[in-house]
Amino acid sequence: MKKEMTWEEAMARIEEITALLESNTISLDESMKLFEEGTKLTAFCSKQLDTARQKITTLTKE
Repeated sequence: MKKEMTWEEAMARIEEITALLESNTISLDESMKLFEEGTKLTAFCSKQLDTARQKITTLTKE
């Protein structure tokens, strides 16, 4: 089983996906798959940032 991706790994993959989508060298079908993957990675990153913000808020209140 693969370990959960880190925020940094997810951001790197989002950058790869963006470059591929901007290249206009892939099929529509592949573009849709990459877009779906990118959307999931973006949600993952957003959740990670929200968790980090919550921890910082908690720590600064103590």
